[in-house]
Amino acid sequence: MPGVSARGLSLEQRRQLAVNLTRVLALYRSILDAYIIEFFTDNLWSTLPCSWQEALDSLSPPQLATLLLGMPGEGEVVRYRSVWPLTLLALKSTAFALAFTRTPGFQTPSEFLENPSQSSRLTPLFRKHVRPKKQHEIRRLGELVKKLSDLTGCTQIVDVGSGQGHLSRFMSLGLGLLVKSIEGDQRLVERAQRLDQELLQALEKEKKRNPQVQADSRHPPHHVVRWVDPTALCEELLLPLEPSPQGRARLLLTGLHACGDLSVALLKHFSCCPDVTALASVGSCYMKLSDPGGYPLSHWVASLPGYELPYRLREGACHALEEYAERLQKAGPGLRTHCYRAALETVIRCAQPELRRPGVQGIPRVHELKIEEYVQRGLQRVGLDPQLPLNLAALQAHQAQEHRVVAFFSLALLLAPLVETLILLDRLLYLQEQGFHAELLPLFSPELSPRNLVLVATKTPLGQAFSALETEDS
Repeated sequence: MPGVSARGLSLEQRRQLAVNLTRVLALYRSILDAYIIEFFTDNLWSTLPCSWQEALDSLSPPQLATLLLGMPGEGEVVRYRSVWPLTLLALKSTAFALAFTRTPGFQTPSEFLENPSQSSRLTPLFRKHVRPKKQHEIRRLGELVKKLSDLTGCTQIVDVGSGQGHLSRFMSLGLGLLVKSIEGDQRLVERAQRLDQELLQALEKEKKRNPQVQADSRHPPHHVVRWVDPTALCEELLLPLEPSPQGRARLLLTGLHACGDLSVALLKHFSCCPDVTALASVGSCYMKLSDPGGYPLSHWVASLPGYELPYRLREGACHALEEYAERLQKAGPGLRTHCYRAALETVIRCAQPELRRPGVQGIPRVHELKIEEYVQRGLQRVGLDPQLPLNLAALQAHQAQEHRVVAFFSLALLLAPLVETLILLDRLLYLQEQGFHAELLPLFSPELSPRNLVLVATKTPLGQAFSALETEDS
């Protein structure tokens, strides 16, 4: 999907982009606010202009991916088979023009060309227990942190929300950085420490097998069990692991998909603490941001009419756009899940009107079920009688509108990157308002990692040195 690069935008251009985003999001709020499971109960299709309905009604899933989402299949030529209304074309063009580009400097990660499950850029020791997605992420972010650390003279890395320690382990034992890992879940920390020891033992065996391997002074990450409160400074986060030759430690904060307010905590520690020199943060779970507190952060965005992003909009911004476009291109039966769930919602509300949008535990192999079978299993999962009499004609009429459900959901996905752009733009402006230097870079392959934009910030200008962080896979 095309987009605008956050790199090189002036402060005034970023402010104007925020103005444009709030205006557009307000204009299409009804689509973004809608829950797809209420497609039938709230008659969402009728909320679209009639001309849009006519243009979208006949599109197949691959056509939606190509014509609406701008993600054609390999070698596909984009051809419109009918004349679209100008308002719909304007929506598509606006969504493309205002969203931050998620396309990195490489098309397909070269590390997986030989084996899709093993990164060729990581040694087997660092691939163990790590899925391909995470292999890609820890290598790309770890290497960026190393470069940023060298550019800013940082003496210690602090990995916040480190989980099982895959990123910390790669940065410390793979790249030779001094790393402190902070994680609030005791079980995850214990697991990380076991994996540290397993890797250290494997490294020792490798040295014994190969005398050519030189012993070095690399140490595993130092793990700390601690929840980081976004509303208060965490002293443990700022304590140096060892004295710095330059006197005070120079810290670099990082977080790989720091969830909700945790990414906000990183920003606030960076801005408030003189020892924190640089930041490299990849956020996620925008729906978990505190309201207020987590968004907006900048004075500029908070001053704009229509800046509000309620839960539904922030939750929608976390969807995997590229993954859904791929599903559309394949046009598989798995696309019917939203239609089935929307049909189930009609039955639930008929049986128990006060029960709205209940969570439904995953129903396996949905695509193999008849709609009535899915509804019966869904009723059981929300605590209702699965033997309730069903109106089969009504359910089959709903199923006949599956293509409309898919089209409406695709419209919402087209707009979702605008919400993520506004959240991340607000963070850039927050840092700039305090005199810091901040950029946003697409770091991961969006097909592997939907939240692929990394916010990089420093307290001293790096100028052209920022370009050194945007390395492509060779």
